[in-house]
Amino acid sequence: MYRSITMPEFYQASKKQKLHLIDVREVDEFINGHVPNAQNNPLSHFTTANLVKDLDYYVICHSGARSEQACHYMDQQGFKAVNVLGGTSAWPGELV
Repeated sequence: MYRSITMPEFYQASKKQKLHLIDVREVDEFINGHVPNAQNNPLSHFTTANLVKDLDYYVICHSGARSEQACHYMDQQGFKAVNVLGGTSAWPGELV
């Protein structure tokens, strides 16, 4: 079962270490601004092909609904996924 993390928890953790962050929003949404160090993997074409099973992946979207779907899928495939609640709309820093 995947787990969830609040945005304040995620933000603090991201300041301490580089996290593996997957942004599942569409390409145009990602280009218009994303959390630093995020990799785009749109839910509409989501793939686990380049992921490693023993890493923790934090998954984000705009509000948390699409990332929840991606986390559920990743969990079924044997990956460690963490849903970032609130998504980019709750990110307290600057989007790049």
